[in-house]
Amino acid sequence: MPLALEYEAVLRRHGKDLGLSQAEADGLVDYLCDVGHRQAIHFLWRPALSDPQDEFVLELAVAARCNAIVTHNVRDFAGAARFGMTIVTPGDFLAAIEEEV
Repeated sequence: MPLALEYEAVLRRHGKDLGLSQAEADGLVDYLCDVGHRQAIHFLWRPALSDPQDEFVLELAVAARCNAIVTHNVRDFAGAARFGMTIVTPGDFLAAIEEEV
């Protein structure tokens, strides 16, 4: 739930810049909640990152056995490498997807 709330906050702040109406931004978050998997987190290894507000994202990615976290905030996720997590920018992620297609 915290990640969905984070997405909602970002889309409310930047939705207009992305060409999204408020209803479209809310609809996108609703869709992600509908198709997403709720993942319980049970870790006690904080702090692992320089920004405490990013800890739940790392915990969620580890619990869900993700291969990577896609973020513009690469610097604050430097501690994620010790968990085998790759941190990539959205541009690098999209380039990697294009290579696979």
